[in-house]
Amino acid sequence: MVYVTAVPHPRSEAAAPVRSARRSLALALLCGAVGAAVALLSSRQGWSAGTVTVAGGDFPLTAKGSDVTGVPAALAIVGLAALVAVFAVRRAGRILVSLLLVLSGAGTIAAALLGVGDSSALDEKAAQAAGDTSATATALTHTAWPYVAALGGALLLLAGLLAVRYGRLWPAMSGRYERDGTPRPRKVKPVDPDRPEDLWKALDRGEDPTGA
Repeated sequence: MVYVTAVPHPRSEAAAPVRSARRSLALALLCGAVGAAVALLSSRQGWSAGTVTVAGGDFPLTAKGSDVTGVPAALAIVGLAALVAVFAVRRAGRILVSLLLVLSGAGTIAAALLGVGDSSALDEKAAQAAGDTSATATALTHTAWPYVAALGGALLLLAGLLAVRYGRLWPAMSGRYERDGTPRPRKVKPVDPDRPEDLWKALDRGEDPTGA
């Protein structure tokens, strides 16, 4: 009985890293873009509400995410910029930018979760509405938007981790059109001795048209 051992095709082995790079790149771009958009959108929504007692009765108060903390929106912008910058750098620079993307995601999560029960923004608005610095907001309620912002941070974090793991396989911006500032040599057409105008142009350039 003869046993035949299957040998993997070289092309299949070579194509595996390419497929992994493409999938990770597409997933990182999707997670990064969606995560930044979600974090920015969440910061503009109402995170908490309450009331404060004034002369005319209870006055309603609301606080948006940007009133509670500006960190998620700021880090979402930083993360989005880092995601774009990943393709502009190589080697160690790409790793550093990827780590910045990871930190942006982690910071967004932390800031959003810390803002879940934060009532300082409502207390500040209560003091302004009542004209009393000691006034505080009562009947506090909180929405789910801080958790949505944390979800956006998680997507940014995932994009950063993918960049750290697979970023070395991703393409970079081509340096084809980059110039190093050094002057390029001019291409001089060979002198045709049968054309007097070529002889005169060569003499103007300080060349010997006879080639002697």
